[in-house]
Amino acid sequence: MEIFFLVVLIGFMAAALSSGYPVAFALPGSAILTVILAAASGYVFAGNVDAFFAHGGPTDWLSSGVTNFRGIYWEAERDTLIAIPLFVFMGIMLQRSKIAEDLLVTMAQLFGPVPGGLGISVIFVGALLAATTGILGATVVAMGLISLPAMLRNNYSQSLATGAIAASGTLGQIIPPSIVLIILADQLASAVDQAGTARKELYKEATGSITMPSEFSVISTSAGEMFLGAIIPGLILVAFYMIYILVVGIFRPKMAPSVQFDGKIDGKFLARVSLILLPPLVLIFAVLGSIITGVATVNQAGAIGAAGAIIMAGYRLREGQPMALAPATLALASLIGILILTSSFDINAKRIESFGDFFVVLLALIAVGGFLTGLIWSGWRTYKTDDTLKGVMVETAKTTSLVFIILLGAAMLTAAFRAFGGEELVREFLTSLPGGFWGQFIIVMMVMFVLGFFLDFIEIAVVVVPIVAPILLMDPEANVTAVWLGVMIGVNMQTSFLTPPFGFALFYLRGVAPAVVRTVAMYKGVMPFIALQLLALVTVGNFPFLVNYLPNRNLLSSETAPPPRNPALQHCLEAYKFSAYAEDETALRAAISAARGLDIGYLPKRETRNLKRAFDAAEEIFDDIAAVRKAEAALQAKSQSYRPLHHEVRAIQRRARRVQDRIEELKTKRSQARGNQQLIASLDARISRLQQEQSSIKATIPANWEAENKEFAALLKAETDARRKYRRAADAAYTPIITMLKTLQATPAFIALEQDIKGLGALLDDSDTKSAAEKVNALYAAIRQVEGAGDVRSAITKLRREFRRKTVNKANAQQHIDEAVEKYDAQLVWRGQAAQSLLDGLTQYEAAIRTTIGLRQQPRLPREPALYVAACKSEHRDISLYF
Repeated sequence: MEIFFLVVLIGFMAAALSSGYPVAFALPGSAILTVILAAASGYVFAGNVDAFFAHGGPTDWLSSGVTNFRGIYWEAERDTLIAIPLFVFMGIMLQRSKIAEDLLVTMAQLFGPVPGGLGISVIFVGALLAATTGILGATVVAMGLISLPAMLRNNYSQSLATGAIAASGTLGQIIPPSIVLIILADQLASAVDQAGTARKELYKEATGSITMPSEFSVISTSAGEMFLGAIIPGLILVAFYMIYILVVGIFRPKMAPSVQFDGKIDGKFLARVSLILLPPLVLIFAVLGSIITGVATVNQAGAIGAAGAIIMAGYRLREGQPMALAPATLALASLIGILILTSSFDINAKRIESFGDFFVVLLALIAVGGFLTGLIWSGWRTYKTDDTLKGVMVETAKTTSLVFIILLGAAMLTAAFRAFGGEELVREFLTSLPGGFWGQFIIVMMVMFVLGFFLDFIEIAVVVVPIVAPILLMDPEANVTAVWLGVMIGVNMQTSFLTPPFGFALFYLRGVAPAVVRTVAMYKGVMPFIALQLLALVTVGNFPFLVNYLPNRNLLSSETAPPPRNPALQHCLEAYKFSAYAEDETALRAAISAARGLDIGYLPKRETRNLKRAFDAAEEIFDDIAAVRKAEAALQAKSQSYRPLHHEVRAIQRRARRVQDRIEELKTKRSQARGNQQLIASLDARISRLQQEQSSIKATIPANWEAENKEFAALLKAETDARRKYRRAADAAYTPIITMLKTLQATPAFIALEQDIKGLGALLDDSDTKSAAEKVNALYAAIRQVEGAGDVRSAITKLRREFRRKTVNKANAQQHIDEAVEKYDAQLVWRGQAAQSLLDGLTQYEAAIRTTIGLRQQPRLPREPALYVAACKSEHRDISLYF
């Protein structure tokens, strides 16, 4: 019966959408009606309102109603969605202030003489507007009103002209900042949590281990990472469009003739082009650059974009009038002043200690006041000129409300879909498909492509993605990243704006196109661009590097980069290090040999022992690497024959688990039957049949599975142990070196404490024990900052304890003072000798092994290893044999 009501749910939704009923109410309405119908049917036919729900039911929901209502509310309450109204505002403001119109006209004049130049200019401006607005309707309408008549006057083919305009208008869905990317990032964040839990359960079932290594975790994403990941695919799509129009212009010039510019392309014209291009480009760099460099979050970048759009509109709306540039100039000059001040001084109003500090803070306040004045001045112009600000605010409120209402409705629909077992059915269907992950992925992409014929991207993103994304992300075979999956879905959903019969770009363009343009020509015109979008989808799918590299590079080169010891980096980090060992083995061995020749006999026994062990460990590393490579080769050789068997058995076990899950669900329903013997008997019969089915499934496991799995597990353990041995050796070879270097480099600070330490005896003559205790505490704090002075610090610690007593025992205190002075003198001797004869040699040795043996111990990755690891992690790694 659950399947029946699942069909009813989908039927209600399809009927409501096809009838033209608003999406925002069709989604929750379908869920509410189906839930009521299922609950009523359960009460009438089974005496239990929860009888026809696969997961819980109204009784459970009412008992935790507050939690469920909060869950729906949180769909629209998450912080990541704050950026949506800000970017919407930015886009509509730029469109209403005629900045988009200026771009189109100027680029058409610039590219016109090139074959297909008008079409290329439309694509170029579409990409530029996409990076500044991301508002599809505004972009298509603007370009349709301005470019389409010009293209038709110059004998452009109707199909090519309309196709170029419609396709360029959809670029805002994939080129950041994009609303669809923000929504996808939000949906994928929760999908990653579900996928991570499912993968841990899978690992536990496969290995019996409670904890899964963090390097096998599902890689999450954020709106900022989605923006970075979408940049290269977006540019590839723009390049495909431009190349197509250029090829058409060259080989079929009648479809896309070149257009000569009547004016002169001189310095004045180029200056005008620069003046029109510069503000949008500056805004793009300000928005995306602030995200990429980590200066601002996506929400803060949205605020930057909105403020920038107001300032640009304030100038454009008064262009040609006196003082037109004044507010923009004031804001820009103030912003430059703020950047100079913040980069040159540490500005903190709470730490003003001199007139210079006060003066810098005063300048900063003046600069901030100037920027706010320019912003408010520009905002006042948009308010007073043609009521622009009011219109923008109203449109922003409408668009934002639409998005958030659909999010809430989709949350209710998805909850009902899961309540009737729809998620399990989808998972069972996808995981049973041949071809593993890629079979599942292709089917999902095809379904989304077809849904794009009828649904907008928001409905697809908030209804379909939460259901299928956890299934795709948890699969360890492809081990895809969430940012790659999100960009792939984004590129795919972009086609929903072009595909008939409900392509929104076609509707927008039809509304502004002259009657002479036939609808059939518009449909025909978008077909090549849909093909190019699919080509881009295939390209990005085959080369995940195009999506993953920029987010990885930005992460690993940022101030908040994970340290090299991070488990998620070890696979790629060791690939880099092993390559470096192979190239530099001779130099490394020579460096180790030279370090062994250093005179360390005068050092204390512990330091001497630690350094010798470090040199021994460094020499053993090459044997450890050989052992890792040998174990890795054996594992790879075995994997070739073991992989098909592993996948076959895991597929059988998944089928058996799905049956077991159904058995557990039926047992739960049986316990809730409350004396309904007819229902209990029916459930017992179904449980018995499922148990027999489960036994039959398990019987199909090949007889050689246990032996093959045991052999592979032994090889896997050998490879893991070899890597662990290598890592321990590398750490043991480097840590004592860096510890000794820090100790020797702290020698000047150690020498500076000589008078304080040797003057401790005078404290015993001080009648003010409180003052003496404070001096001891100050000395203790100073000695703690000196690397390698642990024995002296230990003696001073004992002295501190003595001075904390109510009555100081001077004999004990003198004993501790003598101990501190003795250890200080002894350490002073070997420190001074080592600073003269050991420091330079040890420094050279550390520099020689820093990016190989010592790389794991660095606080962050240097540039070259960081770029290598970023590129390595950008390719998806199959980890299915570990599960």
